[in-house]
Formats: sequence, structure tokens, C-alpha cells
Amino acid sequence: MNDRTDTLSCMQPQRSTAEYRALDAAHHIHPFSDMDALNRAGSRVIVRGEGVYLWDSDGNRIIDGMAGLWCVNVGYGRRELADAAYRQMQQLPFYNTFFKTTHPSVIELSALLAELAPAPFNHFFYCNSGSEGNDTVLRIAHRFWATQGKPQKKYVISRRNGYHGSTIAGGTLGGMDYMHEQMPSKVGHIVHIDQPYWFGEGGDMTPAAFGLARARQLEAKILELGAENVAAFIGEPFQGAGGVIFPPSTYWPEIQRICRKHDILLAADEVIGGFGRTGEWFAHQHFGFEPDLITLAKGLTSGYVPMGAVGLHDRVAQPIIENGEFNHGLTYSGHPVAAAVAVANLAILRDERIIERVKNDTGPYFQNLLRETFANHPIVGEVSGTGLVAGIQLAQDPRTRKRFENGDEVGTICRDHCFNGNLVMRASGDRMLLSPPLVITRAEIDEIVGKAKAAIDATALQLDLA
Repeated sequence: MNDRTDTLSCMQPQRSTAEYRALDAAHHIHPFSDMDALNRAGSRVIVRGEGVYLWDSDGNRIIDGMAGLWCVNVGYGRRELADAAYRQMQQLPFYNTFFKTTHPSVIELSALLAELAPAPFNHFFYCNSGSEGNDTVLRIAHRFWATQGKPQKKYVISRRNGYHGSTIAGGTLGGMDYMHEQMPSKVGHIVHIDQPYWFGEGGDMTPAAFGLARARQLEAKILELGAENVAAFIGEPFQGAGGVIFPPSTYWPEIQRICRKHDILLAADEVIGGFGRTGEWFAHQHFGFEPDLITLAKGLTSGYVPMGAVGLHDRVAQPIIENGEFNHGLTYSGHPVAAAVAVANLAILRDERIIERVKNDTGPYFQNLLRETFANHPIVGEVSGTGLVAGIQLAQDPRTRKRFENGDEVGTICRDHCFNGNLVMRASGDRMLLSPPLVITRAEIDEIVGKAKAAIDATALQLDLA
């Protein structure tokens, strides 16, 4: 057997779980993981997916309450997406969009996104991920103000416990301390304000008053820096990795008012919220505000291939277009295979009316069932969310909103019970997160919520709080 045959035969070998784990430990560094601990315990090896289910190398069927990583909106195993990739690979597997060139799949995707997005969004820049998308947002914001004769507008304001990716720029935008600790090199002119997390930080304020107070921190920061020096504010419509934190209803209208008053750009990170998660095509539509820039990824292709994008409101796009070269780009900007898959994916979401079903049927069913199931639970303080995304707040005393002092440990305990119960439910500190594929049925929602309750009940029992 020659070297080439050896390599090809290793592409999809049939190995035992122990063999897979040994090779994984020997050669693979996982994202956001304690590798020493993981290698001792052994990774779960996922080998197949269909609909909302996954199978591991031991044959266990797992219900995926997180849609992969917030992304597999149309579910696993959609042949249409595989076929779209195959056809494109045969015809044009790659060409770049530099040097005055383009190709049909990126043209079709751009036209389709303009049709699906709110009317002012007619132009899109492509990249490979949400992290790169948020890097691009920074470049666009600075370039926009330079075209307006205001290059001194450099500061970008974001929020603590936000998440905007793990590149140097994305990690700086995100206000997560544990990421900053391992990243001494940061992008300059990025500052943070507090998050709109009423359960954890609202004190005696009503949610409405708290939402206004947190929004007005933005105005205070703008005045501190000088509005003439501030380029943009960026925020997730709801915080995803930070715990599925939904801001009070007063928050986003006030944020938009402040941005318009002080002439700064408003960027919505739609990487998680985009493409149907809240029952609207884009999460900012659910919250009722109009951003200038939107970051897209994940649900754009349902995770079948990597792709990200930034949508530009006409008032931002035109100055970029009309004022010379925009010096930004990536080898795979608008990759033809990714674009073809995105077109097929968006067509499924549109033509099967999946997002309407989330808004009118499965989303309300999911939210109501969660709230009914965890009403008066001894360690559940709140359920937040809409559509097919939810955060379940674990609390030592739900009535007084007293949180666990060791919240991270409690979340890990609960996540481990989920793991053992063949449910993927993510822990973010002391909040348990659910974001299943948008194609989920009511019966599958029943299964997810039932398994989530079993895991949280087991956690309460282990903590002697049942």
C-alpha cells in the first residue's frame, strides 16, 4: 500500500471508541477546553446526525438541544445542502472575489439576502465566521467615519459578558474576563459597559427601570469619551454565550435613541439570533430596533459549511462603495461552495415556512412548556427567551433571586447530568441554555424539556435542595 492509499484509507476509518479517543488526545486541541482533564476523561465521539438527533461511536442516540453550536437550524441530514455543495464543487470548487471577479453563487446569495433582510440592507460582505464578521464590522465602522471626514471617531463600545468571537478583535469586543486574561494583546479603542442582566444585577429595580438604567450607561460612556470620538456600539440582540440573557423591553429602544442622538453606528451581532431563532428572520426585528450593521454566520448555512457575512444598511454601504478602495478581505470571502449551500439553506427556511412555524407554533409551545415545567422549581429562578432559544437560571433561592456562590460548578453538575441523559444542553455559569434545530417537532420538544427537567432535578438532589 503506497502513501496515498494509506492517507485515503484513513479518511473514514472504522475505529473503536477507545481508538478514536486515543488519537484525539494525541493530536487534537479542542476549543475552550482543559485538555489534560478532557484527555483523561475521553471525548464523546459523534459519528452521525439526523434531524434533531446525534449518534456517538458507542451507538447512543442524543437529542441535540443546542443545534450543534446554535447553528444547525434546518437539522442534520438535509440532502439538499449536500447536493448543493456537490454540484458547486463539480462546477467551480473555488475562486476568489478579489481582482474584479465574482461568481454566480455569491451573486445569487447576495440577492437572496437582500430579499430576506429588512429593506435598508442591500449589501453584504463575506467571511468565514462570526468572529471574522465582527472584525469586519470594526473595519467598516472606521472606514465609514473616514469617508465622512471624521476619522477621529475610533471608539467602539460593547458590553461586559457579551460574546463576539475569539479572534483578537472579537475577543476584545466581548467583555468576558476569562477570555481577556489569556489575551494580553487587545485591539485599542474598545471599551465596555454593563450588561442588561436583570436577574443577576437588577437589585430592587423593576425590569423596565433596570433596562433604561443599563441603556443609559451607553450615553454616559459616550459623553465621557466625547461623541465626536465614538464610532459605534455593538451588542447581541440577546446575549447568547453569556447565558441567553434577554434584555428588558425598555432596553433596545433607548439604545437606538442614544445612538441616533449622538450620531454613532449601531451594530447588531446576529450570529446566533439570525435566521429564525426568535421566530423572526433576524433577532433585532423581534426587539424592534434598526441597526446600521448586522453580523451573520451560523444559521446562514445551518453550519453545514463555514460562512459569515456582514450586512450593511444603505446609509453605511453607499459611502463605502463611493469612496475608493475598501482594504479588507479574506481568501475565502464569498466562497462559491459556502454560498451555494447558504442559498439552498435559506431556500429551505423560506419555502418550508420554518421560521413562521417557530413564531406561531413550536416557539410558543417550547416557551410555555419550559415555564410550566419549571414554575416553582426549587433551583430555577427564571426562564428567559422566545422562539426556540431559552436560558434557565439556576438559583439557590429563586424567590429572592439569590444565586449560587459556586454557580460555575453548579452549571457543570447540571451539564454532566444532561450528558449522561443523552441531552445536549449547554451551561453558561449558572444558566442552562437550549437552542434546538428549528425543525424540531412538538414531540421532540417534549423529549428535550423532559430530559432537561430530569437533569435539573438530579442537580437539585445532588445539592440537597430538592
